[in-house]
Amino acid sequence: MYVIGTAGHVDHGKSTLVKALTDIDPDRLPEEKEREMTVDLGFAWMTLPSGREVSIVDVPGHERFIKNMLAGVGGIDLALLIVAADESVMPQTREHLAILDILRVTRGLVVVTKTDLVDAELVELVKAEVEDALAGTSFEGCPMAGVSAYTGAGMEQLRGMIDGILDDTEARRDLGRPRLPIDRCFTISGFGTVVTGTLIDGSLAVGQEIELAGSRQRARIRGLQSHKTRVSSAGPGVRLAVNLSGVSRDDIQRGEILTSPGWLRPARRVDARLRMVNDAPHSLKHNEGVTFHLFTGESPARARLLDAERLAPGAEGWVQLLLSEPLPVVKGDYFVVRSAESTLGGGQVVDPNPRRRHRRFDADVSERLMLLDEGASEDVIVSVAEQWGPCGLTELSRRANLPREEALERAAALAEEGELVALGDLAADGDAVVYSALGWGSLKGRLATALRAYHDQYPLRKGAPAQEMRSRLGLSQPVYLRALARLTAEGFVAEDGPAVRLPGHEVRFTPQMEQQAARFLQSLEREPYSPPTGQPLDAELLGALVEQGQVVRVGDAVVFTADAYREMTGRIVEHLRERGSITVAEARTMFNTSRKYILPLLERMDQEQITRRSGDERVLR
Repeated sequence: MYVIGTAGHVDHGKSTLVKALTDIDPDRLPEEKEREMTVDLGFAWMTLPSGREVSIVDVPGHERFIKNMLAGVGGIDLALLIVAADESVMPQTREHLAILDILRVTRGLVVVTKTDLVDAELVELVKAEVEDALAGTSFEGCPMAGVSAYTGAGMEQLRGMIDGILDDTEARRDLGRPRLPIDRCFTISGFGTVVTGTLIDGSLAVGQEIELAGSRQRARIRGLQSHKTRVSSAGPGVRLAVNLSGVSRDDIQRGEILTSPGWLRPARRVDARLRMVNDAPHSLKHNEGVTFHLFTGESPARARLLDAERLAPGAEGWVQLLLSEPLPVVKGDYFVVRSAESTLGGGQVVDPNPRRRHRRFDADVSERLMLLDEGASEDVIVSVAEQWGPCGLTELSRRANLPREEALERAAALAEEGELVALGDLAADGDAVVYSALGWGSLKGRLATALRAYHDQYPLRKGAPAQEMRSRLGLSQPVYLRALARLTAEGFVAEDGPAVRLPGHEVRFTPQMEQQAARFLQSLEREPYSPPTGQPLDAELLGALVEQGQVVRVGDAVVFTADAYREMTGRIVEHLRERGSITVAEARTMFNTSRKYILPLLERMDQEQITRRSGDERVLR
C-alpha cells in the first residue's frame, strides 16, 4: 500500500481535490469547515482504476501551519504538488516544494487545479512557470495534470496518472523494526486510547507488545484499522489507527514513535549532511538555533557546523545537531531545519546518536561521516562496530540501517575476513557482540596495560582479580566472560582461579623474601596449634604464601601452616563423625590451645561449609 500527500499554497484547492478524488472531506475540525481553510492534517483514501487502495494525507497550505505540514509529509510515497491555475506559483508552493526536495520525495505529480476559472492558454503558462520552479529539485521533469474539482474535468486522467506512477514506485523495505510516527491521539468510548500514523517500517499485529520510544512506556495493541476496516496485521506503507491498552491518551503526544520494545532510543545528538535551500532567507551560522523536524516530531536544536563557519543558501556541509528535546532517530532518516519563520534546509541522518561531541574542522571526523553516508554496507558495519563496539546485532542493524538478517549475514562474513571479531553466536545468542578488528586490538591493549600495571604494583600476587579488570574495561559481565574466554584461548592472558594474568607473569621471591618467609614458617611450626599472632611479615609476602598454599589465614591475626590446618580440620571432622557435635571448649582441649585460635578456626570451617553452628556446638554440614 502507498501513501499520497498533498502540498502547495493556501487556497489552491488541495482539500477540495482530495474530496473530489475520494468523496471524503479531509477537513475534520469545526474551525476548518467554518473558515474553509485547512489548519491541520486531514486523511482520506481511495481505490484507483487498477484496484489498488491508497491513503491520502492532506496538509495545510498556510505559512502559519507549516509545522503541521511537516508532520504529514515525512512518510509519503508520492506527492501531489497543487498549483491553482488562477494564481500560479506562490510562496508556499516554493516552500513546500523545497521541503519535499529536502525529504527526497522523488515521486511527484503536479496538479494544476481550478482550470475551469481560466482559459487553456493560461493553464499552459502556469505549467511553464511550474516547470521553472521545479528545475534543480527532485521533482524536475515530473508529469503534470490540469483538473477542475468542480466540473470533474481531468479527474479520471489524474487517477490514471497516479496509478501509473505507483506502478513504478518501489514499495517500502521492511527492515523488521516497526516505526509508526504518531500524528493523532484520541479516545473512543468503549475502546480507549487510539493513535494514528503511517507505518514507515516493519509490521504490527493485534496482541503485539509495543513501546513508545520517547517515553519508553509499554502497551499492547488491542486492535488495528486501516481505512476504517479492521485488520489483524499490517506492513510498511499503511495508514493505521492503533487501539492501545495499558496507556492513557494524556500520556501520548504527536511526535511519539510507536515501535517494538528495546531497540529505539531518543537521541540528543545527531550527525548529518545538511543542505541549505536555494532561497533560504539567510546563511546558517555555526551554533545557530533552529527547529529540527523529523516525521511528526520536532525539537529546538543547535546546529554545530563541522566543516564551515557558515552555510550560505544552496550550500551543504557536515553538521552535528544538538537537540533540546531528544527524539528517536534512525540512520537514513530525512529531516528539515527551520528558523522561526522560514525553512532553511535539511538533509539525511548519517549517525543517529554519535558517542561524542565532534571537534570542528577535523579531517578524521569528516572522513568517518562520509563513510557512513556513502560507504558500502560492509564499511558502514565496520564503522559502527568501531565506534560502538561491543555492539549487539540489534544495535548493529539499527545504526547501519540494515534489516536484521542482512546485518547478520554481512557481520558473519566480515568476521570470517578478520574485519570484525564476534564474541558468541550472533544468530542464536542474545548477548553475543562484535568488535571491529581495531576495537578488539584496542581492548587487548587496554587489558595488557592494566595487567602490567597490576603486576608491577603487586608482583607477589599471582594475578589481578578478574572482576577488577572487568570494571577497568567497562564491560558487562556477559561480554567480559566471552572476551576473557577468547583471550585465554588465544593465549593472550591466563586465568588462575578468580585471577587473570599475563602469560609471562610469575611470582618470584627475592633472596631477602625467601629468608623472611622461611623464618616465618619456622615460627609457625614451633607451636603449630598456637602460632604467634604478631605477624612480622609484609602483607604482600604473607598473601603470596597463602596463594601458594603454604599457610592458611583463618582470621585477621591467626595463621596456621597448611599442614597444621589440615590436621586440625581433619581431627575435628573425625570427632564429629564419631560423636555428632563439638563445642569450642572440646576443640580447645583437643589441641591444648586457646579460644583465640579455635574460634577463628571453627568459623573458617563454617565458611567453607564443612561445619555449621547449632547453638553452642558445631555439627557436620
